[in-house]
Amino acid sequence: MKVYTTHDGGHSSRVIKAWVDGVEFEDEAYGQVRNLASLPFIFKHVAVMPDVHWGMGATIGSVFASKGAIIPAAVGVDIGCGMRAQKLTLKPADLPDNLDGLRSRIEQMVPHGRTNNGGAMDRGAWGETPGHVECVFVEKLQQAHAAIVMKHPKADSRNVLRQLGTLGTGNHFIEVCEGDDGFIWVVLHSGSRGAGNRIGMYFTDFAKKAMDRWRIELPDKNLAYLPEGEDGYRDYIRAVTWAQEYARLNRELMMERVIDALVDTDEVPDFTRPFGGLIDCHHNYLSMEHHFGQNVWVTRKGAVRAREGDRGIIPGSMGARSYIVSGLGNPDSFHSCSHGAGRRMSRRKARDTISVEDHRRATEGVSCRKDETVLDESPAAYKDIDAVMAAQEDLVKVDVTLKQLICVKG
Repeated sequence: MKVYTTHDGGHSSRVIKAWVDGVEFEDEAYGQVRNLASLPFIFKHVAVMPDVHWGMGATIGSVFASKGAIIPAAVGVDIGCGMRAQKLTLKPADLPDNLDGLRSRIEQMVPHGRTNNGGAMDRGAWGETPGHVECVFVEKLQQAHAAIVMKHPKADSRNVLRQLGTLGTGNHFIEVCEGDDGFIWVVLHSGSRGAGNRIGMYFTDFAKKAMDRWRIELPDKNLAYLPEGEDGYRDYIRAVTWAQEYARLNRELMMERVIDALVDTDEVPDFTRPFGGLIDCHHNYLSMEHHFGQNVWVTRKGAVRAREGDRGIIPGSMGARSYIVSGLGNPDSFHSCSHGAGRRMSRRKARDTISVEDHRRATEGVSCRKDETVLDESPAAYKDIDAVMAAQEDLVKVDVTLKQLICVKG
């Protein structure tokens, strides 16, 4: 861990604790962290994870506690984005030699953003929402959502039901992996979809307008905040809590569909079932927690909670290893760890730099898209996951190492 001490121009100093030994901590990201640390309501210090890279307002891979205010853009627009992993009774030998058929079946079962099949699935949303998905929405999400948009109509999303149980785009994925424990794991990555995006954008704009009214100058307008007791503070907490539950249920419904895709086929044994090891963790979220003797709001943007014994998932890029981990409860990180490898190239730079042939070589042995549409997600666009893991040995311990066999990108 590296400790940086910055000064706010007056007599106050701010502390940044960064787990970046052996990994790149770009100047632009460091500048964002300094801006964040300068805010008066930041509690103790800002913690920086080894997958750190530039983000909107706050870096991806940053963790901080606050007292008296919340920054919507620091949670981000993919509220509740996170991971779910499920160990299966399957062993690698139970899978067919050619995995493309299973990948195609998963792609047919779960709507995702890189295809437009029409009919049942349309650009990553349900054409006709399955009955059980609608039941989950009505029973667990509809009432609280209605209360949010009744007060803040512009926070509504027209696809809030149609996107429940769907993957999304960008770096979201579904993977079938071989664990070094000898079993097959299903791992998926997604969040609150358009509903969370709408909430995040709305309250970020709400906070920016509040800063203008109060004539508060910030080092970055995307660090606009909602002070405790002022209009929008409690409304945002309710909305972000709802979006985080939407994200969790979204992953739960997708996992059911992926396992069904594997079970309802002649290509794998009919005894295939979940086999313990279920893990679900957010990595873009807000949580009330107790740290350094006080109750504080903890914002994790691209970071996983890693209290002692907490189980988490740290994915590598396509074709690289991923890890099932247990937290070590390091207080300096606010009990956190990285959420993945972290980007080292922007999407545009990756598309301009990485060739299709480069991508095919990097993903050899993995059943996945190998065309120009996924170059922005190719392994070379990300940091070395082994270096990221080495930088956080005092934050987590590895329980299971996973190697991707199938990867469906959003």
